[in-house]
Amino acid sequence: MIKRVINVLVLIPVGIVLIVLSVANRQSVTLALNPFRPEDSVLSMTAPFFVYLFLATIFGLVLGSLATWFAQGKHRKRARIEANEAVKWHSEAEKHRTRAEAIVSQAVVPVSGKLN
Repeated sequence: MIKRVINVLVLIPVGIVLIVLSVANRQSVTLALNPFRPEDSVLSMTAPFFVYLFLATIFGLVLGSLATWFAQGKHRKRARIEANEAVKWHSEAEKHRTRAEAIVSQAVVPVSGKLN
């Protein structure tokens, strides 16, 4: 429940800022990908400025997410290795437990406490 409230408290202001940014930047802008001939229409695109802002933001988020994912790879690998070791040691302990129970069940325990 707290996570949902925090999401609402963060996402509503972000949404308001994005709407204000979109309304304020409605003018059309041409993005020319050919630096030597900017008038070339094949490598240019015209769209409202906020579209470019949103695309740059999305590109930055994806790039940052990928960088974080690759940087945390060593931690995920270590967690995998430790999980495999935990399973191995758990099965080893279970094997020794069943072996100990088998030995105890085969042991002869004197019924009476009398010595001859």
